Order: sequence, then C-alpha cells, then structure tokens
Amino acid sequence: MLILDTIKISSRSFKNNRLRTFLTIMGISVGIASIFFLVSLGYGFQKVVLERIATSDSLLSLDVYPEVKSDGESGVISDEDLEDIKKVDGVVKTASIITKKSKIHSGEYTTEAKVNITDTDFFRLEGIVLQDGDIMESDSKNEAIVTTSVLDLLHIDSEKFENQEITIDISTLNESEETDEEILEDKTVEKKFKIVGVIEDTSKANIYVTNNSVADMGFDYFNRVKIKVSSENQIDPTRRVLLEKGFLVSAISDTVDQTRKIFKVIQIVLLSFGMLALVVSAIGMFNTMTISLLERTQEIAIMKSLGASGMDIWSMFLTESVLIGFLGGTLGIGIGFAGTESINFLLNFVAKNFGGISVDIFYIPLWFILFIIVFSTVVGLATGFYPAKRAAALDVLEALRYK
Repeated sequence: MLILDTIKISSRSFKNNRLRTFLTIMGISVGIASIFFLVSLGYGFQKVVLERIATSDSLLSLDVYPEVKSDGESGVISDEDLEDIKKVDGVVKTASIITKKSKIHSGEYTTEAKVNITDTDFFRLEGIVLQDGDIMESDSKNEAIVTTSVLDLLHIDSEKFENQEITIDISTLNESEETDEEILEDKTVEKKFKIVGVIEDTSKANIYVTNNSVADMGFDYFNRVKIKVSSENQIDPTRRVLLEKGFLVSAISDTVDQTRKIFKVIQIVLLSFGMLALVVSAIGMFNTMTISLLERTQEIAIMKSLGASGMDIWSMFLTESVLIGFLGGTLGIGIGFAGTESINFLLNFVAKNFGGISVDIFYIPLWFILFIIVFSTVVGLATGFYPAKRAAALDVLEALRYK
C-alpha cells in the first residue's frame, strides 16, 4: 500500500468519528499547551533575571580587588598596580573605581551615599542600564548619575531630576585612614554636580561621577578595577594570572552560571508538572485507538481478505496515531502561545497602570517548539503501537465473526 493511500485511509476515520477524534486531539493539545506554558514561564523568568544582572560586555568582565591586609583591612590598588593589570594577556579594557562614603546635600536635605568615581566604560562592563537620562560625558566635571534611592532621600522628583544640583563632600583619604573626624573634615572637598541620569535601585544609595571631575584632588589609588577580557575562553587564564599577582578576582559569569543551574532545576520541575498532563492525554489517546480497533475489526478483516497485508494494517493504525499526535502538538503550541501572550498582555497592562515596568515573563526558544512537535508525534506513535500490532495480528475468520 502506498504511503499516500495509507494517509487517506487513516484520515478517513477522522471524518467518521469527528467528535471523538477532536476530543482526543484536544486532550493531547492541552497536555502540550501545559508543557509549553510552564517551560516558557521558566525560560522567561531566567531571561528576565539574567538580563537584569548581565549584558554581553559584563559577561566578559572581571572584578579585581586589592589583597586584604594581615590586620583585616582592605588594601588599595595603586597606579602601578593598574598599569600591571593592563599588561596582562587578554585584558582589552579597564575601568578603575574609587568608592567613597560621603555626605550629599540638596536644598535643605542631607543624606549619606556611596560615591563611585569611575569612567563611562564602567557602566557597560558592569551591565548597568539607566532608567532615565543619559550617561555623563567622559570629560565631564560636574555631571552625576544617581540611583532612585538617592532621589527619594533628597526628596527630588524622579520625573524632574534633570539638571537638579547636588553637593557632595568628597574626602581625599582612603577608607582605612578615615578614622579621625577632625582629619576627615580637613581633607574633605565640596563639589557640585548636576544629575543627568537615574538608575532604578531603591535599596542602595549610589552616586557615580567621572574620574575627570576629581582630577584636582590627587587620588593615586583605586578600590576596585573592572576589566574586560577578549573572549569567554580568556576569563579563567586571566583570573589565574591576577590571582598569582596577589589580587582578589571575581566574575559575574560565575553568578550567571549558578543562576542558570538553579533555573535548570526549576525548568525540570515545571516540565514534570506539564508531563503529568501529557501522560493523562496519552492514556486517553491510547483508549481512543483501542476503541477504534474494536469498532473496525470487521473492516480490517475485509481489507485483509481483499489482499491487505498485516504491515499495511499496522502502518495504517500507526499513521492515524502519528497524525493525532502531530495535530495535537501543533494545536497545543497555538493554545500555549495564545495563553502566554494573553497573560503577558494583562500583566503588562496592570503594571503600566500601577507605575510598574513592562516585562515579558514568557520566553520559549525555537528549538523547544520544534522539540515539542517531534515529541508529541513520538507520543502519538508510542500510544498507537500496541493497537496497531493487535490490528495487524487479527485472524481474518475470527474478525469477520466479531460483533
């Protein structure tokens, strides 16, 4: 029997039992839609989290810290150390950071915040994205970027922050020296800055200014250096070299790897729940194929008496089950996609109305969509194998007498 004839005969049974076939396909599609929904939710959460903590540049970056002293105090990275770091193989870009705890003034309000003195490359290497405004110019002497926490503490309207002026008391001493209040006051310089950008962070009061803005204060040390390596394969070799030189080194890629491992476990758990729905659907499909066998026993006997072989009958039943699995998988993807888009639309609608941020909490890779279609087809094949084997083995005389 030709393949085309087999498909025509198999699809003919769909017309004879339309409701039962439809319900069977819907059962498979609900199971597939459950898998699609749950797995896309897991991938979506992973994508949102990773986008918040990492960018393409930050994944190739390392944080270099000075070695901790014997008395437990943190050291500093000198200008000579920085030049030594730049010469390490694989290092293509550096961004040095000086971090100071300072008093901030705006109008009648005063607060404390962490001031980070760095350059514009730091934002890209750190993976920081501005909520509003622009990154200050590299040669800027009076521009600053602040977190939303600073705006709240200084009672500055987040929608009217641009060009708002703040005063920062910056000490020229490093943290290990900042013990005597009188010395600290003598070594403090007031500098005025205007806010040009805002980072969304309500938990940390951070301010970022350029190295150029404090060039006259004579800083000759750094608390941290952010470096970018040439490729992902260069991360470990560069880290080893820096560790041998006595620096402490960490990488955001380590955090990303741990996050991916956690989400992989979550995806497996979600997939397991979806598989339960699919197993129930597969049982229903197996029942449908068995009933179809019983109803068509005499039809099978007549086909065999007219010359159809056991292989023809076997392939006919298998083709029918494969078609049901394929159609169920395709329809399930459609239902799952419609469901995820609807829920995402409602969540973003509510978020916009309550001042939140719109995010897509569902994401499914293309390879998984193809996998679902193949998987549902295989499920159809597996559930139809036993009924097809029984149909192929039917005795013609006994089948003709079956009622």
